[in-house]
Amino acid sequence: MPDQPQPQKKGFLQNLKEVLYGMGRHDMTRYAIRTRASMEHLFILITMGDLLGIPILPPYYSLRLLPYVVPQIATWKRRMLREKDVSDAMF
Repeated sequence: MPDQPQPQKKGFLQNLKEVLYGMGRHDMTRYAIRTRASMEHLFILITMGDLLGIPILPPYYSLRLLPYVVPQIATWKRRMLREKDVSDAMF
């Protein structure tokens, strides 16, 4: 009977470290994803604000960026025009 419990103990400690690391990183990852999404929506607002009646950039630059923004326009419009609630700020 060599040291068979030892590898199991190392595996348990390694799993525990990974779980604790994951618990700490989860909130930071969610925050980074939310920040990126809000920056993307802000960028689309600046470039394609004409769609909502907010002209910020001249149409020339908006048309140059249009091919890169087209896939996101539907979700962006839905997010910008949706009714806001107090619970939106919490989650």
